[in-house]
Amino acid sequence: MNSIRPSSRLPGLLLAALALAAAPAFAEGPSAVVGPVHLPPDVAALPVEQAVLASPPHVPPPITRRTPARVVVNLEVKEVTKRIADGTEYTFWTYGGTVPGSFIRIRAGDVVEFHLNNHPSSKLPHNIDLHAVTGAGGGAASTFTAPGHSSQFTFKALNPGLYVYHCATAPVPMHIGNGMYGLILVEPEEGLPPADKEYYVMQGDFYANGAYAGGGLQTFDTPKSIDEHPTYVLFNGAVGSLVGDNALTAEVGQRVRLFFGVGGPNLTSSFHVIGEIFDKVWLEGGNRVAQENVQTTLVPAGGSTIVDFKVEVPGTFILVDHSLSRAFNKGAIGMLKVSGAADRVVYSGKEVDAVYLGSAAEAGSVAAKRQDELEQKIAAEIKANPAIAGLAKEVRIEKGKQVYMQNCFACHLPSGEGMAGVFPPLAKSDFLQADRERAIRIVLKGLSGPVTVNGQTYNGVMPPQGEVLNPEQIADVLTYVTNSWGNSAEPFTVDEVRKVKGE
Repeated sequence: MNSIRPSSRLPGLLLAALALAAAPAFAEGPSAVVGPVHLPPDVAALPVEQAVLASPPHVPPPITRRTPARVVVNLEVKEVTKRIADGTEYTFWTYGGTVPGSFIRIRAGDVVEFHLNNHPSSKLPHNIDLHAVTGAGGGAASTFTAPGHSSQFTFKALNPGLYVYHCATAPVPMHIGNGMYGLILVEPEEGLPPADKEYYVMQGDFYANGAYAGGGLQTFDTPKSIDEHPTYVLFNGAVGSLVGDNALTAEVGQRVRLFFGVGGPNLTSSFHVIGEIFDKVWLEGGNRVAQENVQTTLVPAGGSTIVDFKVEVPGTFILVDHSLSRAFNKGAIGMLKVSGAADRVVYSGKEVDAVYLGSAAEAGSVAAKRQDELEQKIAAEIKANPAIAGLAKEVRIEKGKQVYMQNCFACHLPSGEGMAGVFPPLAKSDFLQADRERAIRIVLKGLSGPVTVNGQTYNGVMPPQGEVLNPEQIADVLTYVTNSWGNSAEPFTVDEVRKVKGE
């Protein structure tokens, strides 16, 4: 206690100390100050450099030196209130002001002088457990730091790899669950293979005292955390942190490297990039390529992985936790936007949209012509008889509902309410009902970037459905959504869809 200067926060610190006394042994509280380390002459003679830290999704540049150094790391703890979803804020506890915390990059053999600085505005003591550290608590006991104080310890980077760091102050799940985690890369002595783009992404589960995107200020909910029922599962600390204008970027032909970790505190991630295959995977954050040509890699809470892949074709590639309810309903989704020339041999895009007649296919074009004639006669009869026309609309609505529940409800929900900030509502949508041709075009060809619906801005991606649904299905589903949840419109026709498709 002699190291803590008197302040108005002292009662809070005493309470924290009492909580630590009752906490499990793995919750690292303060340890005695033992004074500066006496470095051997060969270590003291090493060159000294300040570590370059980077905020997510960015990564410090690769280390080019091939000899060890004494590296000074200064990391600040700060409790901040930031956006977690549109219209919703959360009280995060952070390393460096971001979730995840600042990316730290060092080299095997480096001797690190680590400073943890707890901002004076903080309300609680914090510390840091670096999985890259060999020593009791990974540095946690040596860095228990009161608000307005700074702690220092030294460690040698003995083992190359990609390691998680996190707070280990009691209650540990609460500190981690409020965003106190990050990654430290210990490069092997020979360095990593070159990559054109390197990015930093971490997944965390957040337990808020409110509903998903429920509005207002949210804070940590202990019972939800104990039951492992997260309100959010997020990449880089917020819904939409890696979509739209915040998406990762690359160009065709570049090699992309992702440093991916899971802070937890509880959930494991099934990490996947839709439309890509990981050429190389450094499993569990180790320093050797353990597997190649991987579709989805499992990353535990408190664990990490490094994945490399070369991007061969342009497009938007979606990062997800393949436990997909987390992606589409809790926020674990991101984007990698790749620009450049198409290679239609690697990926052609849709080549043909032909009439399929099933068992009648052998009749060929004669059957197709006969079908067109019958459809025209049916359309004429329906037009001449309003009662039949009304029934036909009801049939189209029911068929469209089936299409919607198979293809659309995951993003826009069965109620048509959508997801705040990402997927706009279809219910009572002024945007949907304002332009029929635009509605068809969006379903056929997709849409990305910000749109305003009912006065609210949404910034997400609507994947093109023209390769998935035929014109009749598109007409049916648009008829359904424009005549449900308070919407009202004339039925969409196959001819309307074909007209827009032919543009």
